Amino acid sequence: MGTYASFARQANLLDYNLAMQRILIIEDEAELVKVLRSYLEQAGFEVHSSYRGDTGLETWRSTHPDLVILDLNLPGMDGLDVARTIRRQDDTPIIMVTARVEETDRLIGLELGADDYISKPYSPREVVARVRTVLRRATGSVQRGTAIIRSAGFEINPENHSVIQNGTSFDLTPTEFQLLTALASAPGRVFSRLQLLEQTQDGSAYEGYERTIDAHIKNLRSKIEPDPKQPRYILTVFGVGYKFAGD
Repeated sequence: MGTYASFARQANLLDYNLAMQRILIIEDEAELVKVLRSYLEQAGFEVHSSYRGDTGLETWRSTHPDLVILDLNLPGMDGLDVARTIRRQDDTPIIMVTARVEETDRLIGLELGADDYISKPYSPREVVARVRTVLRRATGSVQRGTAIIRSAGFEINPENHSVIQNGTSFDLTPTEFQLLTALASAPGRVFSRLQLLEQTQDGSAYEGYERTIDAHIKNLRSKIEPDPKQPRYILTVFGVGYKFAGD
């Protein structure tokens, strides 16, 4: 109990301007929901929960959360279908949680637009840390600066999280925006997957899962590239990583 109280006090001291942001937990294990709710509320978040996929989606629509913690194995509606529906309508940050360990399951979730992935069993403190990281990305507070980046016709504004090219704006998830910002800020520089993972995880490469970057890059290309199969801007450097072509 002392450890938990100490963690809660430390979490409250870390002011990232996230106080009272709204978190939705869609998870069918009631005891797990109870524990996560306690940790998140102690960290200063408003928490809503649902034990089914279909009702969770309705709760998402009615509460407009700032972030969703989403289990994949759900009654009523599969978590992947929930994520797919959310992504069709909004860019709400999603952290997927599941006992599934196959790489294909992770990649499917990430390709649907999930911002992060946590495997069970996990530490509730780690979940809170991940929530803070993803929300900081979403609010732009982990940008290395607020200067507008201009390259290859793109205008990337870290302050208001906007990306415009020749009058066309692009709706990117926080992770996609962070990746584009990192790449476009140094045109021609080759970034390894690990370096990009560290950029999107605020300096911490969780689980060392570098291949998640490939899924996010695929999603980003599908939005900004005229032909994602023959990318013009985000180029693959085989055996190394990725680079931004620039002007």
